[in-house]
Formats: sequence, structure tokens, C-alpha cells
Amino acid sequence: MQETSQSKDAHSLTPGSQDASMDARSSVAILLSLYNGAPYLQQQLASLLQQTRADWTLYWRDDGSTDASIALMRQFTEQVGEKRCVELAAHNGEHMGVTASYAALLAHTPPGSAIAFCDQDDVWFPDKLARGLSALASVPGHIPALYCARQTLTNGTLKPKGLSPRLPEKSCFLAAMTQNIATGCTLMLSPAARALLLQAMPAPTFLLHDWWAYLMVTGAGGRVLTDNQPALFYRQHGQNAVGAPTLFLHRALAALKRGPSVFMTIFRSSVLYLLERQPLLTPDTIRSLRVLQAAQQPGWRGHLSRFSALRKLPQLRRHKMLEQLVFRVWFLLG
Repeated sequence: MQETSQSKDAHSLTPGSQDASMDARSSVAILLSLYNGAPYLQQQLASLLQQTRADWTLYWRDDGSTDASIALMRQFTEQVGEKRCVELAAHNGEHMGVTASYAALLAHTPPGSAIAFCDQDDVWFPDKLARGLSALASVPGHIPALYCARQTLTNGTLKPKGLSPRLPEKSCFLAAMTQNIATGCTLMLSPAARALLLQAMPAPTFLLHDWWAYLMVTGAGGRVLTDNQPALFYRQHGQNAVGAPTLFLHRALAALKRGPSVFMTIFRSSVLYLLERQPLLTPDTIRSLRVLQAAQQPGWRGHLSRFSALRKLPQLRRHKMLEQLVFRVWFLLG
């Protein structure tokens, strides 16, 4: 596991001291948002029961399922008890979407707990929580910390197909602006990172919850801990909210098919969202965001300002060379 080279004078958060403590013994709140997950849900729940760290509480909400997901969760609640499996009731079957659903769950977790995001169709390895908590405990409690790991990619019947891309040893805020490396199903947050995201509410509507957490933690001077040992089976069955193609070529072709418009819309929206939360960010982050905001003007002035931004912000780059080339072209086109 590697730690990013972030600033050592990261901002302290305003919530009480109980929310800024973290050690390897901390309890963990597992967040599970459901949407028609019945075919695979029982295997995921069984993997939670097999964790070597058993001091967890599962917080879940249904996001408008029409299958047996709710019934399966209530059976699980009977098995483990209401104190370990806490339902956040939805309003009239409301479908909020992935990010809003996880944000609602996050808001109902107790102060002082670490956070683990959970997908309905994966299978966790028994030491997943233990490894994440141990990594987070290496960071001083007042500094927001995020842990993420690789995954073993499988088909719908859990037959392994390969590994997700190797994670970089180092990252930073500007790298986080160009791509998300923190896959949500592996992501864990320290209590200080939990407090940071609650202060940043509401969650953005244009990002998934994992990229939002990655941006906020790095932007606040927090630390990212990457683990290149797989932490779970990541099931690929054609109905995932987000897929994870094994080969770089597949990922590159998918990116080219999407084109620059979708990415640059997210990029510009992220700049504006973060600038509205300057009290949570480091001075270096704010300066970088202002450079990026100035680079968004239209016409030839915009092209010149984007060339200038790439010179001023050398860390504004993706981790692989070909991916960085695609990003530069898209960024310069605006």
C-alpha cells in the first residue's frame, strides 16, 4: 500500500474530536444502496459475514427496486439483528440515483466511524475491511484519508477474467481532476474524510460518489492509500452501474466513443462545484482551480489559456502516457 505525496499541513476539520480519531480498532459503517440487486445480493451479504473484522454495521436503502431486494435485506436483518443492519427508508419508492443514495446513507452514519462503500453484486474477500482499516490507521486522525484497492474482475458467475488496472503509487488533486482511480466498491474513508464529505454536501449530481470522495479528499490536502492486492470479486454482468474493462485498449476505445464532450462537461462542473467549497480546500487547490476556471473561456483566448494552464499545472495529468495524451487533446479542445 502506498501513500500519496500530499501536503503535510492538511486542513483540520471543524467537527468534534470524536470524528477526527482513527485507529485500527475503529468500527466501520458499510453503506449499501440497492437497485434491483436480488440475483447477486445474497452472495455479497454472505461475504460481509465472513469478514475477519466483524465490528461493522450495515446501513442500507433501496433506491426504487421492483425485485426481491428489500425482502432479502429484511431477511438478513432478522439474521444479524436491527442494530447491525440499519434500513434508511426511501420515500414512496423514490429513485435518487447512485450518488444521492450513497450521500443519504453517509449522512446517517455515526460520528467517529470509518466508512466502506458496498456494491450489491460483488463478493468481498474476508480481509477486505481489516486491510482498509489498517491502512487508514496509518494516517494522523485529523487528516482526511481514503483507501482504495484493485479488484479481481469476474463474469456473472464469479469466474475470474483478470485484474483491474494497477493503481498508481502516488496521486494528487490535479491528477484526481483528470480521472478517478478510486473504485467505489473498494473505497474506505477515515472518520475525518467522512466529516469532510458531510461538510461538502450536497453531493454533486454529475459525479459518482467515489470520484466525489477522491476529489474532496485530495483537494482538502488529505491522503490516498492505494492497495494493489485485489480486495474483492468485481462481478461484470452487463447491468453494472459502471463497468471495468480489463484491457487498456477496451478502455481507450470506450473513452473515444464517448468523446470529449461528456468528460469536459464533468471537468468544468467539478471546477465550479469545488470553488463553491473553498473553506474546505487547501490554498494550493484553490489556486489551481482558479487557473482552470480561467482556462474555460471560449474562442482563441480559451485555447491560449488552456495551453498556459498545462504549463502552470504540470501535475494535471493522467497516470498512463496514452491516457494522458487523450486528456491533453480533450482539454485543449475545451
